[in-house]
Amino acid sequence: MAEIILSPGVFQIESDQSLYTQAPPALGAAIVGPTVGGRPFVPTYVTTYTQYLNIFGDIFKSGSYYYEYFTSQAAREYFQNGGQSLLVTRIISGSNGISTYATSNVASIATLTNGTAATASLNLTNAATAQHSASINGTYTLSLSGSSVQDVFNNLTASAAYSAISSSVVTASFATPNVIFTAIPKGTVGNNYYVVSGSTTTIFTGGADVNSFQLEALSWGNQMNNAITPSAVVSGSTNGGVLPSGSSQNIRWEVTSANTGSAGGTFTIVVRRGDDNISQQNILETWANVSLDPQQPNFISRVIGDLKPVFNTTTGQVEFTGSYANQSLYIRVASVTTPNVDSIDNNGNFKTGSYAATLPLVGSGSAGGGFTGGVADTTLPKLMNESITTTNIQGFTPDDYNRAFTLLSNKDEYAFNVLLAPGAGLDTAASDNMIACVEGRGDAIAIVDNGVYGTTITGATTNAAGASSNYGATYYPWVQLFSSNLGKTVWCPPSTVIGGVLAFNDQVGAEWFAPAGLNRGGIPSVVRAERRLSQSDRDTLYTGNVNPLATFPGTGVCVWGQKTLQRKPTALDRVNVRRLLIALKDFIGGVARNLVFEQNTAVTRNRFLSQVNPYLESVVQRQGLYAYKVVMDDSNNTPDVIDRNQLVGQIYIQPTKTAEYIILNFNLTPTGAEFPA
Repeated sequence: MAEIILSPGVFQIESDQSLYTQAPPALGAAIVGPTVGGRPFVPTYVTTYTQYLNIFGDIFKSGSYYYEYFTSQAAREYFQNGGQSLLVTRIISGSNGISTYATSNVASIATLTNGTAATASLNLTNAATAQHSASINGTYTLSLSGSSVQDVFNNLTASAAYSAISSSVVTASFATPNVIFTAIPKGTVGNNYYVVSGSTTTIFTGGADVNSFQLEALSWGNQMNNAITPSAVVSGSTNGGVLPSGSSQNIRWEVTSANTGSAGGTFTIVVRRGDDNISQQNILETWANVSLDPQQPNFISRVIGDLKPVFNTTTGQVEFTGSYANQSLYIRVASVTTPNVDSIDNNGNFKTGSYAATLPLVGSGSAGGGFTGGVADTTLPKLMNESITTTNIQGFTPDDYNRAFTLLSNKDEYAFNVLLAPGAGLDTAASDNMIACVEGRGDAIAIVDNGVYGTTITGATTNAAGASSNYGATYYPWVQLFSSNLGKTVWCPPSTVIGGVLAFNDQVGAEWFAPAGLNRGGIPSVVRAERRLSQSDRDTLYTGNVNPLATFPGTGVCVWGQKTLQRKPTALDRVNVRRLLIALKDFIGGVARNLVFEQNTAVTRNRFLSQVNPYLESVVQRQGLYAYKVVMDDSNNTPDVIDRNQLVGQIYIQPTKTAEYIILNFNLTPTGAEFPA
């Protein structure tokens, strides 16, 4: 509030004009490729490799061996070398079941009274014959799995046999010549019982739960399926509560408590890793004191989340269903069967008479807390590492990549400055779309692999000659990495490691420094390159706009070039200049965006200049520019321009050049000769 000056005096007023413009937060890379988990065609930001593993996984089994996708290896390289943010887009083949995820129904307490009991029918004549070729009065064994009951009947009549099998978990009745077993516990738990007689196995079926709510896995694919089935019980693979297909890549759930009293209406659900067991639980998340009342802040959908993003193959966009953002990393609430609307009465008590039976049943629930219904990806045979071809990239086609590139072309939705797609090289039908994606955005550079493993130097330069863009760069040859996830070395295309090189370059320097040479281009994680390049090889490659990965004794493999794919000799035929322009356009464009719909006056123009000039000066100080000039005044904003509702600025820059060719002249002179001044 301004002071009112009424009498003489000295009045000291502070005016802080020290505001300086900070550089924008560094953008990260984007990577497109197959992953073990995650949602297909839903670009997702991760900020650590651990977070990447939690969402997208690492290794998978195909045939008799375990493998790791290039995507996982590139993510590891990127974060290990200083990368801060990675936008991951998982691809799948076609659109088969793209919106279908593995689900699990959580049984309600009402199952105990209103659920359907499982039954089984054992033909005693056949059972006896299977063992003795005798009548039903012969000697045979009935063993009931799923409990400790085991009865041996010797020379009993058929009518007496069923009465002896009655126990705490099943009852039996007789209908000649069958024993009809009925599970005492209602619901799907009864489906896990079976009866063995001789070589005959009879499985209980028909048990059904009354559901409280349904959970859905956040990760797509049949690797999330792990529920107990009767056949799995017969095989004996559920001892100790182990899920038959439980693994580190999938999950299970358990309701650990439910408060049905007047002060209740809440329950606790935990998410466990799929490969744990009852005695050694591996709890990933705990959601305590949640309810089924949509009006309460602890409503399960609100707490855990129910948002479902799905890629629409028709529109090419990601569409959303659900109302609450996902807080869980592993599950979402797909539906609530009976919401407990207004479950708290005027006295603050839970309406037990109306809603107690709708709360979930305590325990591992139906199917042992496992999930079913995940769809298998209809991929090509998986050709991995050095075996990939131009049409089979780890079991996927170029068209699978192209859908992701089209999606990422929306720069208003997805922000990144480097695009990676390991394996989708210049020799595939995906490279043109990959480069078109970043050209259309104008704010990223694509690191495009050159060719499959075994591509010759001539083939590499031929592949590069088919593209001419300063928004793309390619490298040669393939490299061998040690996969800590597999415990062995694997061959990978160069873009797998170039993302890490760029991240390290930006960390120790800036985007406008050359990501090459011994100081910023070293790749210590590389065991060896596919081939050692001679000076002549490097000359051929660099002339053809292919950046060599050179091997030097005592130094290892490093990037020894920084050309873009542009054939025309301008400043933009270098990676560091293209990335300088990307950084400048990102910052200056952000400043200008804040001025859209502002008054087109000198005040607005000065706002622009007061932010852009200090930033460009800082780039000069950090060796990105030799000089610059920004013009936004009456000279280029004439009345005609203003009447067209335009605000025009002109930015002139002189980018710094890198010393790629160091020429040292050694001159021998006779004794006594004078050196030149």
